[in-house]
Amino acid sequence: MKFSTVLGALAALTTVSAVKVNPLPAPRNITWGNSGAIPVKWLELRTTESCRQQETLNRAWERAWQSIHTLRWVPAATEAPIPHFQPFPTGAGMTKRAASALYTVDVSVVDGDADLQHGVDESYTLEVTASAGSVKINAQTIWGAMHAFTTLQQLIISDGQGGLIIEQPVMIQDAPLYPHRGIMIDTGRNFISVPKILEQIDGMALSKMNVLHWHLDDAQSWPVQMRTYPEMTKDAYSAREQYSRSDILRIIAYARSQGVRIIPEVDMPGHAVSGWQQVNPEIVACSNSWWSNDVWEYHTAVEPNPGQLDIIYPGTYEVVKNVYSELSDIFTDNFFHVGADEIQPGCYNFSKYVTEWFIEDPSRTYNDLAQHWVDHAVPIFRSSGPNRRIMMWEDIALSAEAANNVPKDIVLQSWNNGLTNIANLTARGFDVVVSSSDFLYLDCGHGGFVTNDPRYDVMSDPSGAVTFNYGGNGGSWCAPYKTWQRIYDFDFTTNLTDAQKSHILGAEAPLWSEQVDDVTISSGFWPRAAALAELVWSGNRDKDGQKRTTDLTQRIINFREYLVANGVMATVLVPRYCAQHPHTCDLYYNQSVIT
Repeated sequence: MKFSTVLGALAALTTVSAVKVNPLPAPRNITWGNSGAIPVKWLELRTTESCRQQETLNRAWERAWQSIHTLRWVPAATEAPIPHFQPFPTGAGMTKRAASALYTVDVSVVDGDADLQHGVDESYTLEVTASAGSVKINAQTIWGAMHAFTTLQQLIISDGQGGLIIEQPVMIQDAPLYPHRGIMIDTGRNFISVPKILEQIDGMALSKMNVLHWHLDDAQSWPVQMRTYPEMTKDAYSAREQYSRSDILRIIAYARSQGVRIIPEVDMPGHAVSGWQQVNPEIVACSNSWWSNDVWEYHTAVEPNPGQLDIIYPGTYEVVKNVYSELSDIFTDNFFHVGADEIQPGCYNFSKYVTEWFIEDPSRTYNDLAQHWVDHAVPIFRSSGPNRRIMMWEDIALSAEAANNVPKDIVLQSWNNGLTNIANLTARGFDVVVSSSDFLYLDCGHGGFVTNDPRYDVMSDPSGAVTFNYGGNGGSWCAPYKTWQRIYDFDFTTNLTDAQKSHILGAEAPLWSEQVDDVTISSGFWPRAAALAELVWSGNRDKDGQKRTTDLTQRIINFREYLVANGVMATVLVPRYCAQHPHTCDLYYNQSVIT
């Protein structure tokens, strides 16, 4: 049999060598032949016609080829040439380019003007045959073509003798399952430098993720320089830990060049004190309170430091409008995230405006207060233009203090209660981005960050009544640590109807930065985020519906090495032995145990 076709699982291939270069994320459909590898010489980009975004496409190929040519990548599981490789012919045969080696990448793009926005077509086909003498790529948009480049980067490897080769023939038909595939960076708790943000974008592009959710600020700091209110950065950590307008535009442009959208988030009305209080202290409630009070009912914040925008004070909305308008001018993506999570009722006990509002009508509840925010803030958020799509955290619709009527065109990001909240929101008709903390919060499992915490002193209670530090969650509210296998095995559409599934836009892996900075951000994201990348690109099951976690093992181990080789400081997953001896470190001899 000449060909072996595998839809997604990529395990039953005709050559061992081909297995070692299978890309991550796995293509939706890949067909390998067994004719053997051929040399790759100099791959020149040729396009059928120029387009408005031709320069973006050209530069994307320059980056891809630079990576291929410079790295001369050797997958972690193989240090030897591919067995089928035939040495490049000498003599007269060298002048016959078509059947001897690959020299060109021929790209055909249908819609070269398609903008990088939610729902853009990212599909592509890629074909390599010795007889053609070229790599053929067809895509609806340049963004799909760029994904094809990323795939090709992983297929072309070193021949072990200083050259490059690719196993062939190979045919790939590929497209993502979900249009929203991302990670979330938090630059409010700890500042993340521009180079480190760019490094995460590199990792995203290599794994075909397309959304960087940028949580710009939080209660602890406001790092974004504002023209409207320059005083806001008085609450940045330092003059060096700020983002200028040019910094932000640089990040947006860099991300776009890699096919990554930037969705900004300004968290409101909760998690809001730094920056805002510099404009007008009256628009912030409870900023001078003690955050915990040791009794949950009296908490003013879920973590230090407290402060929320005063929902009733009229002056709040003028400042919100001006801040939002300026940031909307910088961030041009159709999506804009406006937070709305973890509103703490105890905070508003410190607001004379809210207190008087409740006294005026004793029937009012905190649900009515949240509704007041929705009614007054959402029109501001919609004012930026007809294409604006608002995102909020699910709390605005599901928490005990949820608003009574949240517009259905608002995208809700689900982070709590796993499948329960996903089912609830989609049944109500909301579009959802999945970020369930039980599976996708990458900061979990490291213990709590709050200091002077006596619950860790287990020696003071030898009876074992205190289990905070052992036999329990170890001080992390969202423990355990989310391994790549836990992430990959998350079937977030379980028990949803087809109608509900249609409301799932995709998923994000957040990395909250209470214990993250430049030193740890890359190892916090990578390579675990790559497991999510495949989950939302081609899923975690093969054509027979079986989990392919075992199949992903060697690919994600290899991909970690590939990330590091490309300058993304991903953490190691296994001893080197496991990388060089595929599946010898599996828990079960029966490697189909995961179903």
